[in-house]
Amino acid sequence: MLDEELKSQLKQYLEYLPRPIQVTAALGEGADSASLRALLDDLAEASSKVRVVVAEAPAEIRRPSFAVHRPGEAPRVRFAGLPLGHEFTSLVLALLHVAGHPPRVSDETLAQVEGLAGPLHFETYFSQSCQNCPDVVQALNLMAARNPNVTHVAIDGASFAGEVEERQVMAVPTVYLNGERLGQGRMELEELLARVDSGASARRARELDGREFDMLVVGGGPAGAAAAIYAARKGIRTGVVAERFGGQVLDTLGIENFISVAETEGPKLAAALEAHVGAYPVEVMKHQRARRLVPGERITVELESGAALRARSVVIATGARWRDMNVPGEAEYRTRGVTYCPHCDGPLFKGKRVAVIGGGNSGVEAAIDLAGVVEHVTVLEFMDSLKADDILQRKLRSLANVDVIVGARTTEVVGDGRHVTGLRYEERASGALRSLEVAGIFVQIGLLPNTDWLKGTVELARSGEIVVDERGRTSVPGVFAAGDVTTVPYKQIIIATGEGAKAALGAFDYLIRSSVPAAA
Repeated sequence: MLDEELKSQLKQYLEYLPRPIQVTAALGEGADSASLRALLDDLAEASSKVRVVVAEAPAEIRRPSFAVHRPGEAPRVRFAGLPLGHEFTSLVLALLHVAGHPPRVSDETLAQVEGLAGPLHFETYFSQSCQNCPDVVQALNLMAARNPNVTHVAIDGASFAGEVEERQVMAVPTVYLNGERLGQGRMELEELLARVDSGASARRARELDGREFDMLVVGGGPAGAAAAIYAARKGIRTGVVAERFGGQVLDTLGIENFISVAETEGPKLAAALEAHVGAYPVEVMKHQRARRLVPGERITVELESGAALRARSVVIATGARWRDMNVPGEAEYRTRGVTYCPHCDGPLFKGKRVAVIGGGNSGVEAAIDLAGVVEHVTVLEFMDSLKADDILQRKLRSLANVDVIVGARTTEVVGDGRHVTGLRYEERASGALRSLEVAGIFVQIGLLPNTDWLKGTVELARSGEIVVDERGRTSVPGVFAAGDVTTVPYKQIIIATGEGAKAALGAFDYLIRSSVPAAA
């Protein structure tokens, strides 16, 4: 099942097992069960501390699946299907954490995990190609490994298509708690804890309220990370407040143009950015969204949680988000056929017809990726020609199961009340209205800056981007901005990092000329 390189890596990882571990499998007939058995044989071969048992299981247990547990203990962590692709790391960590290897989380977070009351039964639907799923799977596996009140099943949606169809799972990761849908999309351990521990958010707000900084960075993407590092190196009190560390990078699969790094993936780069920031005395406050900016001698950033942070200078690096089509039916069918991540959700549409809205690089790349999974892809572009790079267009047009419609304005998302069944569009040249039967719509039409919370405070361009000068200064003294949230052209990771560094240097230059006392 595993190639020799993965087998070698697995053997090295499992040397850290602190005690024996048991893997109990429930197998059925067919290729999936045979593949799972081959994977489990590789696990047993990799370590003498791993014992694989194939046992009879109750009818409600999914097949093929396997549980990871200590000998003599009831299973609390289970994988249904094959945890390969991006989920291979989740499998390795599950083995280590169930066996008692200490996780890389703070003592405070671990105490919160172990203090959860139950019963809490989680189910997570993932796809092997989803780069956002491992964070959710690993967090819930850890919760189950450390707390007897918690159980978790990670389910490969491609292996349980009927279940996915019945539950109308059309985006991954999708998490259920005690049979009810809890949430969708990337969620880290702290965010999941906040969802099930009702007092966590209020406690965190009380902890943060009133904290002061010399430089506060709002946003944890490439621009925010660079700004924090440059600020910390100046020896000033630096903080980062971010809804999620990594920003858009977390949703980017392949990165091949970050100079000196020939090839990487978004989550890996985001982890590297966070680790680099963590090497400095920077206070990072994750899972916090800025609500309002209040100018003054000490600038105040109010958070949605209710906390208020104060700083002598602020660098805004809140990035951008996917642009919506803003047509009838889009909001109603979001995550029920309308989606924004082809890498994550593409496998859920295997054998079906889908549409990609947008003919730029992201749209054409999405169509190329989807063409290898789905039955057919239709690309709809508003302009009279595709805007993607020529090399991408040539690849797209070489694919037999892809059609391209240009000069098309999407007017409506159509569904049956449960999921998407099609869309309607207008031929711009003739004004004729057309219909297209599809099960999924992948929206790839650009980005909108995250500046709603700044309206009426700093100067914004008509696009909603923050107007900045050559030093990253905004219209408000002491407030600087960097990255995709600004008017600086060319939204690229490497440009965002440079702009973040520049904004931090500009803010530091402002501070050394300021009469406001340094933060205590």
